[in-house]
This record gives sequence, C-alpha cells and structure tokens, in this order.
Amino acid sequence: MSRPARHNGQLRIIGGDWRGRKLSFPAVTDLRPTPDRVRETLFNWLQMEIHAARCLDLFAGSGALGLEALSRGAGEVIFVEKNATAARAIESHLQRLDCARGRVIRAEAEAFLRQPSEPFDLVFLDPPYRSDLLARCCRQLEEGGWLAPEARIYIEASSQAQTLPLPPQWKISRGKKAGDVGYHLIRRQH
Repeated sequence: MSRPARHNGQLRIIGGDWRGRKLSFPAVTDLRPTPDRVRETLFNWLQMEIHAARCLDLFAGSGALGLEALSRGAGEVIFVEKNATAARAIESHLQRLDCARGRVIRAEAEAFLRQPSEPFDLVFLDPPYRSDLLARCCRQLEEGGWLAPEARIYIEASSQAQTLPLPPQWKISRGKKAGDVGYHLIRRQH
C-alpha cells in the first residue's frame, strides 16, 4: 500500500443501480481505491454470482469494492476498516445512497477474523502489499469458517508477487495485471 496515489479523492461506481455516481473519500495515508478498469473486469467476472451474495470487504479502505457489489445487487456487504476516517466515509456513503444492506465495522482485519464467523459467498481481500497480512488472512478465512463451501475470494496484490500464499483448496480461476496491481479471482473448492 505504499505506492503513490493515482486518484483525485473520488471514486465512481461503474455499474448497477448507482452507475456513474461519484463518491468522495478522505485523504488517508496509503488509501488506494481499486482502479475503475480493474473493478470493471472483476465485476464482469462476477456478474453471474454477485446477485444476493453475502460479501466481506476486508481492508475496505475507500469501500470501492463493497459499494460496487451493493450497486450490482449483493445481498449484504460487511466493510471492515481500521482507519476511523475511512470507516466514517463509507458509513456516510451508505447513508447517502440510502442503503441498509451495508455495515461498517471499525477493526483490524485479523482481530475481526478472530471473532465467531458467519460464512461469506464473496470476500474482497486487498491488504497492504508490503506485509505478510495476505498469508495470515487467507489462513484465518479458511480455518475460521468464514467461507461458504464454494466461496469466491478476490485478491489484490503487487503485480511483482511471484506466487500467492493460498490454502490448498483455493484455486485461481482468473487473474490479470494492470500496472503495479495484480488481481485474482479465487474459487474455493471443498
């Protein structure tokens, strides 16, 4: 997450009910919303699976992924964000969009994952690139009962990463690179 920001403090909802809506997000260190073209590709991959899905936006940041999911018909999105300013901004967006299907939890991702779990159909996982949080969170998601039997996990990592630290039952179904972002859609096999 230490790469330079390439945004103007706004994100645009790409598709769904709120298509074209622009939402401002605060200047928070290392906040890097998923770029528009990456979100568009991701949600094209997910178009048959997003409707009514129960989603977890771990390391929510600007909330771009979870908000896009809600716009496209997700049944519920839990946003987990440790930064109070960013968490308040997501709450404000949900209020402005009159959306009761989203809930923001201000917590560190690993602390959240130590709680009793409820399975999710789709998890957005975009931790800081220069940390070992990805490996630890993947393990906690799998071992902690956070995933539905055939859950999808979206992972953003540095495009320089040679491999992803995935549990054995996780298989990459799609993957691409855009600049310094490597993005992958994972299918959990049970």
